[in-house]
Amino acid sequence: MRAPLRSPPGAGDGGRHQVLFVLAEALPFAIALVVLVIEFSPAHVVYTGPLLVATPALAAVTMGPAGTLAAAGLALGVSIATATYNHAWGGQQVYTNFLALFLVSAASLMTSRAVRTRRDIELGQVRRIAEAAQEVLLRPVPARLGPVRAASMYLAAETGAQIGGDLYDAVQTRYGVRLIVGDVRGKGLPAVRAAAVVLGAFRESVHYERDLVEVVDHCGAALRRDAATASAGLAAGDDALLEGFVTALVAQIPDTLHVQVVNRGHPPPLLLHEGGVRPLMPTAPLPPLGLEEFISGPPGRTDSYPFAPGDRLLLHTDGVIEARDGDNAFFDLAAAAETLRDRTRQSFLEGLRQALLRHARGRLADDVAVVLVDRLG
Repeated sequence: MRAPLRSPPGAGDGGRHQVLFVLAEALPFAIALVVLVIEFSPAHVVYTGPLLVATPALAAVTMGPAGTLAAAGLALGVSIATATYNHAWGGQQVYTNFLALFLVSAASLMTSRAVRTRRDIELGQVRRIAEAAQEVLLRPVPARLGPVRAASMYLAAETGAQIGGDLYDAVQTRYGVRLIVGDVRGKGLPAVRAAAVVLGAFRESVHYERDLVEVVDHCGAALRRDAATASAGLAAGDDALLEGFVTALVAQIPDTLHVQVVNRGHPPPLLLHEGGVRPLMPTAPLPPLGLEEFISGPPGRTDSYPFAPGDRLLLHTDGVIEARDGDNAFFDLAAAAETLRDRTRQSFLEGLRQALLRHARGRLADDVAVVLVDRLG
């Protein structure tokens, strides 16, 4: 659960900052346009040389070397055009402006390259940290777990991100193989934090809680404790809270030929059995973690479904089934699973990844987590 967690300060700050950044990028070219208008009008007696000299320096603040070079080239072109139009060649002022423009452009280009190099180094460090965090938080599931073989896939919707708000894991315990797939409401670091809380609680409780419902309740309790800690740290009068939740599905595959499932508001898994594909719908739908106040009856129950040798179980998050194409149509996961059913696990997931990205035209609107489990004989 991520409810309630502190929201990022100023929900609209990101949009305003983006607008300001775009305006800052356009400023050097706007200045060159203003100079051009002044020099080609009766107001050309105004001395505009310092304005053109400043354009490469302004471009170096917000743009890379290519943008800085473009601003310098534009300033040079405007200087040549205005000097020709006003018959200013031969004057000392013109050549002084050209020299100043050359020096400022060279300095701005070197500064821009240095900033770009430093940013690339810092970005590389952040990516290495993200990869290390992924190894801890979203490690690939083991290929062999007791009576099953498994494989996993994760695709983050955030550009350049390694982890996001979806979660999964598979653990072999004395009660059988236990798996979890979940989806945190929201994105960004708060979602990653909530995912870490749920996974930590799951990895701890699966080894000593016999009842699968108790495992889910343990995850919900850990989430509530984390939310209370976050709320206690809010400043007085700070009402920047988000009503969040986590959809989660916990499954257990014992030695018997069944799979047991507790579903808390999560998309049902698909069972591939004897040439058919069907969702394992819960008999008593329950709200997600974090919305326990809406549970009026028993806290939950475990549903049991046949899971025979040769069957395949596909657990997923809603980022798969809610992916849309250009016509706003949802991705048909059941049809894709039926097409890929005879492939090996890794080939199945790779084919699913390609089909999903092809359907969404390479741009996912939400994170995607998939766990594929084959029952052995």
